[in-house]
Amino acid sequence: MNKPATRQLTVRAVLLAVILAMILAAANAYLGLFAGLTIATAIPAAVVSMGVLRLLGGGTILENNIVQTGASAGSSIAAGVIFTIPALIILGYWQDFRYSWVLAIAGLGGLLGVLFSVPLRRTMIVEDPLPFPEGKAAAEVLKAGDNPGPGLKILALSGVIGAVVKLAAASGLRMIPDAAIGGGFIGKYLGYMGTGLSPALLGVGYIVGLNVGIVVVSGSILSFNIAIPIYHAFFLGSDPALAASIAGASAVDAAGAIWSAKIRYLGVGTMLIGGVWTLFSLRKSLASGIKSGFAAARKGTGKIVAETERDLPMKWMLVALVAFVVPLGLLYQAIVDQWMVSIPMTIIMIVAGFLFVSVSAYLAGLVGSSNNPVSGITIATILFASVVLVLLLGGDSKIGAVAAIMIGAVVCCAAAVGGDNLQDLKAGYIVGATPWKQQLMLAIGAFSCALIMAPVLNLLAQAYGIGAPTAEHPNPLSAPQATLMASVANGMFGGKLPWTMIAIGAGIGAVVIALDEWLKSRKSSFRVPVLAAAIGIYLPLELMVPIFLGGLLSYFVERRKQLKAGDEDMRDRIHRPGTLFSAGLITGEALMGIAIAVPIVVSERADVLALPEQLQFGQLVGLAVLVVVGWLLYRSGAKSNALGDAEPGPM
Repeated sequence: MNKPATRQLTVRAVLLAVILAMILAAANAYLGLFAGLTIATAIPAAVVSMGVLRLLGGGTILENNIVQTGASAGSSIAAGVIFTIPALIILGYWQDFRYSWVLAIAGLGGLLGVLFSVPLRRTMIVEDPLPFPEGKAAAEVLKAGDNPGPGLKILALSGVIGAVVKLAAASGLRMIPDAAIGGGFIGKYLGYMGTGLSPALLGVGYIVGLNVGIVVVSGSILSFNIAIPIYHAFFLGSDPALAASIAGASAVDAAGAIWSAKIRYLGVGTMLIGGVWTLFSLRKSLASGIKSGFAAARKGTGKIVAETERDLPMKWMLVALVAFVVPLGLLYQAIVDQWMVSIPMTIIMIVAGFLFVSVSAYLAGLVGSSNNPVSGITIATILFASVVLVLLLGGDSKIGAVAAIMIGAVVCCAAAVGGDNLQDLKAGYIVGATPWKQQLMLAIGAFSCALIMAPVLNLLAQAYGIGAPTAEHPNPLSAPQATLMASVANGMFGGKLPWTMIAIGAGIGAVVIALDEWLKSRKSSFRVPVLAAAIGIYLPLELMVPIFLGGLLSYFVERRKQLKAGDEDMRDRIHRPGTLFSAGLITGEALMGIAIAVPIVVSERADVLALPEQLQFGQLVGLAVLVVVGWLLYRSGAKSNALGDAEPGPM
């Protein structure tokens, strides 16, 4: 264990962490609303930190660790916010994102996530350590920080590529479309196939790998190539309104309408059963983690503790907990105007927040923050809160769905930050950092991100639209998780939901769980995580295809490098350049998406940047661009590792 250096929580490290956190939060907000996925940002932040601090005269490994700790809050706060708060727009409760409310929900939820995760550090990292793959990878990147130049070059190059392609796409210059889609009718069979042309989605696929890529694209194939054709051929007549709306429509438009009205709710059912199963399967580990975490906190009272084992003091945590919970209770009171309702809401938020921070931390320890199913955790929270609120407010309450979303939003922010916090503390444990300094930095980073979320969301909503298509925004950011949360909460309070589809989806989820358990019993390297399958079923096929293709590229890199089965150290090492290239594609595209939104909002014209029609090319050119980006990504991963073949890397 390294002895803590003098320079750790320095002013320059804090400022750099806050700046990176805000940038990465904005990028992940766009990515999450667009594709329903966010990525962990600790690795890119660590590389950027090493390069910037070197320009400023050099930084210690612990300064760089502080920067990546604070900056990684960008992805977790963004996930907590975009998975839930846009549901208030979708429900019609808000017309725009209210700054003070978003700040209160995201900021206080994030701070609660930090507090709730502190007692879990000892049991999950010290006494009964979990892998925390991204934390280990971040630590190795920090230890290899003598030469950050190649990593920065990879990030910069791929960031430019992602930004240029986004600028050329449909929301910018319109040189290429956002997707290449085709469809047709073969008798009664409705055929549909397509792929998005987003470099960011290729990058996401490379990071999550082929296993997850196969699962998500299989879910979408189930929806678009099996369920939609079956419904169109045999059940469309049972819904005259839907049948009339697609009469004479093209195959692509008909498939989209059937998916939107009916088939995507299969994913809702799958995700519901997946969230419940996640909690059930973790019940023993959760109870053990909570118990040992508090026991460790009590044991440390009054004892001299080494600098590398010193957490935030428990007594001050309890004071802070009260200080944060009181304004949340007042916020809930402002919504429902009934103390007999707002007090139970606050209690539910506290209990669910602590339980689900523990679940999130455990899952982050096993599968990493990028694969952490926070949305499933949030659905479980909203369902439980809805049941309680139905009893308190009645099933016909007009405010019940909003109140449930508010509870879920705080818990979602807390769970996302809590899982991320443990990942960062793992990296700090490896490099010899001081835990309380990391915990304080994450709190600063989380609250800093909360400060900019409402303006970013308002900018994106005005430029692109969020949720259902409208005449003004025919191709909005889909905000899949928030749409799901709104549907579930609204359905509990008198809203109309296709419960038959949800029930069938729950059955599909049960089958997926059984298959995954069977694979687990056979010690198979291939698994079928139910929440990944649910995401695939719920999202359009064209979003999942490039994710699968990115996963396929990562597999080809492993074959090229002759990866041995089970050699995780080698896998980490060979994927470091490709992972950084992918992170650059994602960040560059997302930041350009936000930049493009500015002239659109200012001019109030969606086509303000569009080139003349003779310079607007079709799907074939878009596919060619995607192939070139894919080749560059593969080449980056397959070439000799410029970041050091002897050093394990990210993911």
